[in-house]
Amino acid sequence: MPGIALFPVFLVGLLGSVHCAAMCGGIVGALSVGGVRPSLPAAPAFPVPVRTVTATPAANVVAYNTGRIASYMAAGALAGGAAGFAALPGLQEAAYWAANLMLVALGLFLMDAWRGLARLEQGGQALWRHVRPLLRRVGPPSTPGRMLAAGALWGWLPCGMVYSVLVTAMLSGSALDGAAVMLAFGLGTLPMLAALGLAGQRLRGLLRMGRVRLLCGLAIAGFGLAGLARAAGGLPESWVHLVCFGTGSAA
Repeated sequence: MPGIALFPVFLVGLLGSVHCAAMCGGIVGALSVGGVRPSLPAAPAFPVPVRTVTATPAANVVAYNTGRIASYMAAGALAGGAAGFAALPGLQEAAYWAANLMLVALGLFLMDAWRGLARLEQGGQALWRHVRPLLRRVGPPSTPGRMLAAGALWGWLPCGMVYSVLVTAMLSGSALDGAAVMLAFGLGTLPMLAALGLAGQRLRGLLRMGRVRLLCGLAIAGFGLAGLARAAGGLPESWVHLVCFGTGSAA
């Protein structure tokens, strides 16, 4: 695999961030403005203060998302560095198929057509049980520094969407490229989570609409299907790099 095309990864983050409205929207809004207690699958490990935040909402949003994306990059570096697929063509091809199948699964997950990725999120609870207590040491998110630390910790929250892109980071074959994949993904989620932090409940309501999730899920599943078609030799190389993760042959 000569490399990973990062623009499709960015688009997956952008479209898939409708999932963030349900998973992270509450904590982003609470951490950025400090006036609402978050509602998440796992309750936060520290009390969110009411009207005690001294920094501006924008500064808090920037700090939180910087920490979150940094954690994604660290996970991508670990995945890419540990894989070593560059020297193993057979495993490389299998991983390419797996990465695109994960995209199809993510699209179905967003459309509420198949909830298989929820099982991966349950598997991630083992790591989260070790990370979550550290939030108590961060303390109330009243400064951008604490917001940065909180974002870095919440970046490890079990998320099927993140896991699906980590497969692609693993396919990159190096720590640097794996970090770049997750940076592109994190930047794709940034507009939505930044807006959630500033706009709050109104945007969350919009993103929970079935029609919005359906369209985003169809687009992401389309990326995965295009990648599978490419792996099977069914798409021309002249334009396939625009919709598939790999820049060269899948084999």
